[in-house]
Amino acid sequence: MSEAPTPKRLQHEFAPLDWSRAHRTPIQMRYSDTDALGHVNNAAYVQYLETSRVVMLAELQGGYTELRSVVARLELDYVRELRLGQEVVVETLIGHLGTRSMSFLSRIVADGVPCAFARVIGVGVDEHNAPVPLPASLRTLMAPFLAGESA
Repeated sequence: MSEAPTPKRLQHEFAPLDWSRAHRTPIQMRYSDTDALGHVNNAAYVQYLETSRVVMLAELQGGYTELRSVVARLELDYVRELRLGQEVVVETLIGHLGTRSMSFLSRIVADGVPCAFARVIGVGVDEHNAPVPLPASLRTLMAPFLAGESA
């Protein structure tokens, strides 16, 4: 008997990346993250991704403070549901470091199984929210997390 093929929605383009190099952020789920169906609401996934980016930047060099940024784009593919009580970790790689923007590639993993994949594009801005170049020091700090994605 042959194994059933993996459903297309579980065959994500980010799945083959080397996630062993990723920054990891454990997530403390709350009861309020769940909906009437008993699974984690889709909006909570976005909060988990935000928490991961903030923690990652804060942990670099004991707290990275040179960067002001805004989210310009967020792509999120849900592949499995999350349920309260699972051990959830957001793993994040840097897909691309451009002149003024960078992409965070993330996967949300529950009990060791990928449940969602995301790409978040952040743009460096000044105090007037005008785009500015990313600091050179940021490139050095992010280098260990580069996934090598061509964007």
